[in-house]
Amino acid sequence: MLVHNASVIAAAQINANVVETGVRLLGWNVPASELIHIPVHWLSYPEPEASIHYLLGLLYIFMLTMGIIGNGLVIWIFSTSKSLKTASNMFVVNLAFCDIIMMMKMPIFVYNSFNRGFALGHVGCQIFGFVGSLSGIGAGMSNAFIAYDRYATISNPLEGKLTRTKALMMIFIIWCYTFPWAVLPMFEFWGRFVPEGFLTSCSFDYLTDTFDNDMFVVVLFICSYVIPMGLIIYFYSQIVKEVMHHEKALRDQAKKMNVESLRSNQAAQSQSVEIKIAKVAIMVCFLFVASWTPYAVLSLIGAFGDQSLLTPGITMIPALTCKFVACLDPYVYALSHPRYRMELQKRLPWLAIKEEGVSDAQSMVTTTTAGVTAPATTEPAATA
Repeated sequence: MLVHNASVIAAAQINANVVETGVRLLGWNVPASELIHIPVHWLSYPEPEASIHYLLGLLYIFMLTMGIIGNGLVIWIFSTSKSLKTASNMFVVNLAFCDIIMMMKMPIFVYNSFNRGFALGHVGCQIFGFVGSLSGIGAGMSNAFIAYDRYATISNPLEGKLTRTKALMMIFIIWCYTFPWAVLPMFEFWGRFVPEGFLTSCSFDYLTDTFDNDMFVVVLFICSYVIPMGLIIYFYSQIVKEVMHHEKALRDQAKKMNVESLRSNQAAQSQSVEIKIAKVAIMVCFLFVASWTPYAVLSLIGAFGDQSLLTPGITMIPALTCKFVACLDPYVYALSHPRYRMELQKRLPWLAIKEEGVSDAQSMVTTTTAGVTAPATTEPAATA
């Protein structure tokens, strides 16, 4: 009731401001019945110039196109190539699927932008928020499981092999973990989805100052940001620790045997490719952290800090970075994954990708370890 009254008052202020000063505030073109769904915080800011809306709309169209093409290629290649159709790469496909889902909400933003505001109303906002929660949290947990898989493969190459059944169970866990955070606010059981910034995008409500809403922001922050980021940092730090320990053991053993190195050329090549693949995974996870950290900070400021810092223009930046990373992920794989580039070269020769032949044993993500072998051996890294 208080929210409804505040929105009615805000609507009157908007109309009065237009009459007195001729300056339009955000929400000037929103029906009164829809204003109750907009946090009052945004309704005190002047509407941006039309060119800003149109520029953002065009930018989102570009990202939508690049994201659909890039992630579509990843899903196609990784799902149909024999050398890439492995248990661990199911997480890569799941991540690309999450990014595709992220692309599905961009037409809503584009339509709102070219109509300069909250054009699709409450229903469009709920769809936007639901899809965004699914894709964002799903991508975060997919990155966490990718990190776990790399750690398990490298630290325990003989017993760390991931089966397709185990991978499917993990993906099922990812989606069971993700769905509640999309469903609860959509039906307003806990939290809600509301427009933000220029009223062209939507997210969970981090501005309403109630105990229940603040608690929702805290729990969501922990479950969708702290937990996946903590897992990512832990597993990759363990990978670095494992590789450093192994390299030290090899150097010590070589010194005892009075030889320069214990590695054969094949083992060195295998390790080199695995290190490249690990770098790809680390880069994708870094992009996730870099893209969602601004949103995490923004939500905490909105719930517990100085809300005056959150101007419409500022809040549009985190929303943009999240979408940008979703369309950038597949191109990181294209630039860094040798087997993926080879498959693209074979199936789409008109892309003019030049990739030298790499053996399956060296390039498959899940069947090769990162050279973590017994210190005294000169054989190639054991396959899991």
